[in-house]
Amino acid sequence: MFKVTFYKTADGRKPAGEFIRSLDDVARQQIVHELRNLESMGNLLNEEKSKHLEDGLFELRIKDRTNAYRMIYFFVVGELIIVTNGFAKKTQKTPKREIELAKQYRADYPARQ
Repeated sequence: MFKVTFYKTADGRKPAGEFIRSLDDVARQQIVHELRNLESMGNLLNEEKSKHLEDGLFELRIKDRTNAYRMIYFFVVGELIIVTNGFAKKTQKTPKREIELAKQYRADYPARQ
């Protein structure tokens, strides 16, 4: 069993949580369901649900009836998963700006502990 938590900025914001709260109820419930799957399966999720992006960053893949969403995360030593940010998928490839943002959050993460 893994523990999933959201990255917290210096001013106390949780970008992944803010993204989830910005969505409608159906999308929010689907994302929470997939985060629970991530918590129970961790690195054993198949590529349909979780894909390595680059440099130790992964994306959790969520689909509802009409939209696709992604939550970017990384593993910390032990069984801790930090979710950095999320976005609605509109292109074939993960936007570089979302990956760069996740890298910034991961680099900053030790200072937030």
